[in-house]
Amino acid sequence: MLSKSISAAVLLALFSAPAVYPAPNTLTGSIVGIVSDALGIPQMGAVVLLFNRMDRMVSRTLTDDRGSFQFDSIPSDVYSVKVTLNTFMPALRNGISIQPGVRRVLSINLAGMLSTIDLVYSLPVKDGFMSEDWKWTLRGSLATRPILRFAPIDSKDPHSVLLSGFTNTRGTVRLSAGDSALPPTLGSQPDLGTAFALATSYRGHNNFEVAGNLGYASSSGIPAASFRTSFSRQFGDYRSPEVSVTMRQILLPGRMPGAAGPDSAPMFRTMSFSLSDQVQLSDHFSLSYGATLESVSFLQRLNYLSPYALASADLEGWGVVEFGYNSGLPPTALYARDVQSQEFQQLSNLGMFPRVSVHDGAARVQHARNYELGYHKKLGSRTFGLSAYSEKVSNAALTATGAEGVLAAGDLLPDLFSSTSVLNAGAYSTTGYMVSIKQSFGENVTMTVAYGNSGVLEAGRENLGSNDVAELRDVLRTQRRHWASTQMAAVLPHSGTRFTTGYQFMNGRSLTPGHFYMTQGMNPAQGLNLQIRQPIPVLGGTSGKLEATAEIRNMLAQGYQPIYLPSGQSLRLVHSPRALRGGLAFIF
Repeated sequence: MLSKSISAAVLLALFSAPAVYPAPNTLTGSIVGIVSDALGIPQMGAVVLLFNRMDRMVSRTLTDDRGSFQFDSIPSDVYSVKVTLNTFMPALRNGISIQPGVRRVLSINLAGMLSTIDLVYSLPVKDGFMSEDWKWTLRGSLATRPILRFAPIDSKDPHSVLLSGFTNTRGTVRLSAGDSALPPTLGSQPDLGTAFALATSYRGHNNFEVAGNLGYASSSGIPAASFRTSFSRQFGDYRSPEVSVTMRQILLPGRMPGAAGPDSAPMFRTMSFSLSDQVQLSDHFSLSYGATLESVSFLQRLNYLSPYALASADLEGWGVVEFGYNSGLPPTALYARDVQSQEFQQLSNLGMFPRVSVHDGAARVQHARNYELGYHKKLGSRTFGLSAYSEKVSNAALTATGAEGVLAAGDLLPDLFSSTSVLNAGAYSTTGYMVSIKQSFGENVTMTVAYGNSGVLEAGRENLGSNDVAELRDVLRTQRRHWASTQMAAVLPHSGTRFTTGYQFMNGRSLTPGHFYMTQGMNPAQGLNLQIRQPIPVLGGTSGKLEATAEIRNMLAQGYQPIYLPSGQSLRLVHSPRALRGGLAFIF
């Protein structure tokens, strides 16, 4: 014990004292790092183990009073680093590639639940350790804190060895009443539901996520279930494409077409296989792409392939130019990536069923083909954006209220999760453009002002000569309409409340939702809209956080177009139904 203490003291003295290092060996590399806790405080005495590609330990060291460690003269190969310290969860990082003359810098954060090792920087081997600037950069902070004391893992227990490979485990459980900000053009989902998601990494490079959503439509009494499993793999600094499988199912009520009773109620099922990836092709050019193969079973089987791509070119001081393309179902992965800043971005659209309508007695799925060109440039605290698009929509699904029992039986389908109906409006083509200015006021407040011109569907007249659905479809016309919107997003510094409020003005006769701009990450919604996210304090010693959410969509009920029939009855075609939604989420 005395000899070990003396050796450790000697190593610490050599590491901390100024010294003249010999010329670096160009055939070897090195690994350096800093170990800190959740508050960024350096941790002395942490055990740092270095393993080779065969999982054999090749070196061992302890962190000094600055929380730093170093492995020198490491032959070129692929290594793993494991860090342990009492009262903290172990941290493991695989796939650390060592190259001749290169130093790998690790930032290690130990916590009670989530311990991580991040590869921060790689640089040629130089004399001395990291500068003071690097030290402060690496001392980050995690949202978690140590709460439990864990016993050492028994290497003889196969279950303990298996569980020890899982790292960076996180999850969320959400109880909601329609907790979603997605516009109706992307699909339909239940207004009541319980959603969950669990993500983890096995041995540092196998990433798994399992999510589910059990929903219920209070107005129609329809239950629904959705499940998704996704996987991706990390190869050093490279991440493989993410693949996912999603299944959704609804038992439709007797009021649906083809359902004479409970025993004959048709099933609405979807199964999709998705692939998404993002690659950096050069220092100034990146590409996000993916595809979804969707199989929809409703009355008959419908299969769609929906590819998308978004290319981005950074012109350095001249701004960023982007080109986007999608075909088939909307690219919800891009939408979730741009508008959600919370954990498990895909959870919000997991229960989103495709917009299905009926035409000529057959089921149809709304899909579009979209080309878009965008540009944005940041000048100080202000960002300027410009986008133009060309879009062709097939089997457009419009929302109608009060249509059941008013229009003759035909191409009219009751909505899956509400008391409204879905009308197949056929196909139409549009073009449009948008200019925007986003201004930041400090770190917590941003305001966006936008103006655009789009092609929308409108009813050419309000009075019909019959109650035939075909005549209603014939009066729909594509019109050019100007629109203007303003949006403000803010975070209250003391309570942590996040809210987004916006208003868009457009002619009230417009029936189709606004275009989702892939290159700008914007989807202007008509009328007055408000979203609030409020953190809730939790009991001391509890890991994780609670968050309450609320959303009011189309608060002033704008965009309701009346249609009158010869019998004196009427219905309304709706741009975006007014809705009040809320939920409670536990994130751990």
